[in-house]
Amino acid sequence: MASVLLVEDESLIRMMIADMLVELGHTVAGEAGDLERGLLIASAPGVDAAILDLQLGTHSSEPIAQALHTKGIPFAFASGYGADGVPERFKDHPILQKPFTLDGLQRCLATLLR
Repeated sequence: MASVLLVEDESLIRMMIADMLVELGHTVAGEAGDLERGLLIASAPGVDAAILDLQLGTHSSEPIAQALHTKGIPFAFASGYGADGVPERFKDHPILQKPFTLDGLQRCLATLLR
């Protein structure tokens, strides 16, 4: 199974998604609630995939997406707004529409980890 970076600024949602990842048999490579910590974990070794909240407070998670893209690490965006706000260069990445189910997360990860 995969080691997944989880970037989500709402702590309760982050905890729920982390529990879902563990339930699916994955490990959480790290959790971040802001851009700075997300970039730090994304640059560390041991990340196989990532789920990125599109909007982190007043910041976009685009710099984290770029760091992951540069390293060849697959990622998906999680958003309550669908594809709205996804940077043009990352439109081909999966989007998890919040709120999502365990099955939705599992399908997304299967796509990322092909």
